Amino acid sequence: MSIFKACDIRGIYKEDLDEEKTFEIGRAFGTMIEGKDVVVGGDVRLSTPSLKKKIIEGLILSGSKVIDIGTLPTPAFYFAKRHLNTYGGVMVTASHNPSKYNGFKIIFGDLPVREEDIEDLEKLTKIKKYRDGKGELITKPMLEEYEKYILRFFHPITKRLKVVIDAGNGVCGPTAIKLFTNLGYDVEPLFCEMDGNFPHREPNPAIEENLKYLKKKVVESNADFGVAFDGDGDRVAFVDEEGRVLSSEKGIIIFAKYLFKKDGAGKIVYDHKCSTVVEKEITKLGGTAIREKSGHAFIKRNFLIQNAIMAGEISGHYFFRELGGDDGIYAALLMGEIIDKKNKKLSELANQIPDYYITPDIRIPYPYEDKEELLNSVKEKFKEYPIDTLDGVRVIFPNGWGLIRISVTEPVITMRFEGDTNEDLRKIKDIFSDAIPELKDWIR
Repeated sequence: MSIFKACDIRGIYKEDLDEEKTFEIGRAFGTMIEGKDVVVGGDVRLSTPSLKKKIIEGLILSGSKVIDIGTLPTPAFYFAKRHLNTYGGVMVTASHNPSKYNGFKIIFGDLPVREEDIEDLEKLTKIKKYRDGKGELITKPMLEEYEKYILRFFHPITKRLKVVIDAGNGVCGPTAIKLFTNLGYDVEPLFCEMDGNFPHREPNPAIEENLKYLKKKVVESNADFGVAFDGDGDRVAFVDEEGRVLSSEKGIIIFAKYLFKKDGAGKIVYDHKCSTVVEKEITKLGGTAIREKSGHAFIKRNFLIQNAIMAGEISGHYFFRELGGDDGIYAALLMGEIIDKKNKKLSELANQIPDYYITPDIRIPYPYEDKEELLNSVKEKFKEYPIDTLDGVRVIFPNGWGLIRISVTEPVITMRFEGDTNEDLRKIKDIFSDAIPELKDWIR
């Protein structure tokens, strides 16, 4: 399976991705950006230092001045690119993927990469027609500057709040503890020691099983809320004071309500996989809800083009106009500010939003090459219904919808279903199970 995905580059270290391929990617990216300046950062995965060294070598040989900004969360990497005003950037990370993975988030110019940019990069690594130049390496750690920058957006809280921070042994644990503590929170750390093996849980906080320790700790310690980050700190999940996971849809709506009150109603870009409650609630608040295909680069690009107030994905990415992008730590601090200023528990804020009948994101391991054929067969089987192909195949029923799509970051197929009632949801799942019998055990 190709390491060149729709939004970034990633694969299993030593199987799909090694130092030799990394060097070629560095040469190709330096060639694409014509030797312009680049920031390079990395996460805490065990393979990151050696991969980072090789990509820097490739960039320098293609003529780029490389600024090594150190080990830091991905949002700090985005900040550093803006702050240092470089044209390009490479973050060595596999984000929420398990420890055996690694990869690269690349950016150049002002907008996220497009699929065709990744394709062009892959072609260059194959034909090896690289530019030659004499670049240089400068070391400039940027984590402390990022921490100062984020603190400027917030004031100390007005009442005592306790937060459990579950960093999953990823890169943002120490930073999150420092920022929450500086703003007056009582912090209970959980898995905040950086360890690229991620020994306590997988780094994806969008999977509820990975939050079981956080849910338990929040209740045991009588905390007001809990936050869980992914491996590189650009995703966040929330747990209320009763140990219940807040859905990303409700997270988007809570943020939108608060920001609309503060700045006036505006545009919200949201993930194609979200419940229809997002569009309904945003519209009710006087805003405009804009649906976009799943995937960080797709959401971020439209968010920037639309000059939206914010954007959100069910994966736990939250984007904010103030930052020009997504940031799990900023989102966590903003949720704390909302709880403080509204003087309401997180469960109370969530209960103000209607419940809906929707499945979790059903993730089906599917390392086969016939994914597109599978989607086409689904489209054919449901041709009597309205079909939306913005991202995968979304079948629209009178009382709900069903979606099947190919993940842009992992060898999986994802499915999700929503109904107007619990019975509608059950029927829609049954219809899909009958149409795709090979996946029915996952659907049910």
